[in-house]
Amino acid sequence: MPNSVRRVPRTSSRPRTPLPAALPAALSAVLSAVLLVLACLLVPVSALSAWAKFEIGDRDSYVATMAPLASDPAVRTAVADEVTGSVMKEIDVGPLQGTVESFVRDAVRSFTETAAFKTAWNAANRAAHDAVQSELNHDDNGEVTIDLAPITQQIKQQLQDDGVPFASKIPVKHTEVTVLRSEDLGWLWRSFHALQVAGVWPAVAAAVLAVAGVLLAARRRRALLATALGMALGAAALLAAVAIGRAATLDDLPSDLSRNAAGAVYDALTQTLRVTAWIIVAATLVIALVTWLFPRLRRSLPRGREPDPTGTRPV
Repeated sequence: MPNSVRRVPRTSSRPRTPLPAALPAALSAVLSAVLLVLACLLVPVSALSAWAKFEIGDRDSYVATMAPLASDPAVRTAVADEVTGSVMKEIDVGPLQGTVESFVRDAVRSFTETAAFKTAWNAANRAAHDAVQSELNHDDNGEVTIDLAPITQQIKQQLQDDGVPFASKIPVKHTEVTVLRSEDLGWLWRSFHALQVAGVWPAVAAAVLAVAGVLLAARRRRALLATALGMALGAAALLAAVAIGRAATLDDLPSDLSRNAAGAVYDALTQTLRVTAWIIVAATLVIALVTWLFPRLRRSLPRGREPDPTGTRPV
């Protein structure tokens, strides 16, 4: 009787393709890289939008930022020159014009050292801020001006108190000084408005993208290290941009404007932005350092004695 043969069902000889298993991993790696890059790029945007919204956009914060400039010598000199010029345009004392102009300038400089000037300075900046925000909110192509009439009135009163004969003849007109023209700024004006509207959302988006990118990464510690370094680089790029912007702003000033005063104003307005960028650089570098040191410190820690497989104890 022939031996019974037991048949075994054949299996397919074709090897399984690894594509379905590898595709999700590849997509996760690409998606993680894209999210982390976007998070790093949003770091300078986040700092700018928060600065535009809460430092420049808020009137009280803006006035508080500009208030110390009332004691800056370069700013006081620039204001004195501007007010003196506006006053001397309204009076004519013949051959004594130069002497009177020097006297008025000294009086104005003396006034800039008083508490009344600081009050007038804050009022002028408050009005300028309201004008700027109005232009931004309505997207107009107009001019932003500061009215020097309150300061001129103070100077006139001071000259009258000092017994200056021509002081009563000084007309107090609404002398408007143009701060900026929105049409001259072009896309920068529209970009600043967009940053104010964005507010904190770029920072929220950067945090969400960073967390999602790290979670999707195959090597999360390496992804966290790269993200921290990338964010530090983004904040450093913002610091460089602020410095380049300062140089470009001062180089484009008309010859009749004080570079020292403009530099003082620029530094005051960007101080919070620069401090924020430095904090981001320091914090992200600390995170990168801790992430890099953690596995090395863990390997250097002493481990417990391994059990002897023979079961004998050393003598």
